[in-house]
Amino acid sequence: MTDNLLGEFLRARRAGLRPQDVGMASYGVRRVTGLRREEVAVLAGVNADYYTRLEQGRERHPSAQVLDALGRALRLDPDAHAHLHQLAGTAPSNQFTHTTDRVSPALRQLMDGYPGAPAFVINRTLDVLAGNALAGALHSPFRQADNLARMTFLDPAGRQFYTRWSRTAQATVSHLRQAAGLDPDNPRLGELVRSLTEHSADFTRLWNSHAVRGKTQDAKHFLHPDVGPLTLTFQAFDVRDAPGQQLVIYQAEPGSPSAQALNLLGSIHATSNQAAL
Repeated sequence: MTDNLLGEFLRARRAGLRPQDVGMASYGVRRVTGLRREEVAVLAGVNADYYTRLEQGRERHPSAQVLDALGRALRLDPDAHAHLHQLAGTAPSNQFTHTTDRVSPALRQLMDGYPGAPAFVINRTLDVLAGNALAGALHSPFRQADNLARMTFLDPAGRQFYTRWSRTAQATVSHLRQAAGLDPDNPRLGELVRSLTEHSADFTRLWNSHAVRGKTQDAKHFLHPDVGPLTLTFQAFDVRDAPGQQLVIYQAEPGSPSAQALNLLGSIHATSNQAAL
């Protein structure tokens, strides 16, 4: 990865805005899409030369006030605004605590206490660290249910399993971009990004857009070869005693076809496991 993440982020977000998006008139012929550097500087109330140095990596220590002004100028949402501060090193230091990949016995027991809901633990790079039986059944179409990004972009099952694949792909890359801001020197992240960039043009395109989004809650749409379509909502919870880990729990609307399909999936795989013993 480049050593000018802040400049890359600013350029990408500037390119994603048009003058009309920010209430500015457009003058002259534009050689590239998006706002000009001078226009961002005007919107943020900073010197145009200073802003240019930020993008080029010649200035690497902007104040929190300048970053807030740039966040407003570039219309950043809360996740992207926090990411901007993290790239510049102005986020609180306790947000940069390195995670452990060890899942505690208590958390494993908690997941097993949800037999009717797929539950699993991920880290910042979307490695699946542990999961309950139903999570394993849900992800059974994949050759290896080891990393959500690799499963999405590199496993052939991904495009069939995630019926809204484009949306899943965008959310996956946005999560990894957030991870890059929190822990840019993480060797696992660098290795994963290199592998995905090498083998997936779709990942490379989305990675270069610099979109940022954390995992909180959303609806997911799956097509499982054993039980058909599933519409599940998920909640993601930070694991307080293991910074960087998140517990993800899926659930179906009670009484819905997806709830029936999820129950059937659990029964099928429980029977299969018993037969294998």
